[in-house]
Amino acid sequence: MNVDNYIKEAVASLEPSYLELLNESHMHAGPATDSHFKLTLVSEAFAGKRAVARHQMIYGLVGEALQGPLHALALHLYTPEEWAVTDAVPASPQCAGKH
Repeated sequence: MNVDNYIKEAVASLEPSYLELLNESHMHAGPATDSHFKLTLVSEAFAGKRAVARHQMIYGLVGEALQGPLHALALHLYTPEEWAVTDAVPASPQCAGKH
């Protein structure tokens, strides 16, 4: 499974106006190369939903990958209005096992 493509295809149904998917596996301990990702996604589908509901939407879409190669998925989910006033997406922390 190409995790990058799988995630992008899975979330396409949310019709994102902005999508950035970063493979951060290199920042973590262990040999896996497609295990840690950071997803920034902007969609009208998040309007009126709290953070937990937004995360549940994404987990429902990428659940198959979470059962296999995907170990961690950092989610930064915004409506277009929220995105317009966002200064920057938070940086991911360093892995304690690698550093």
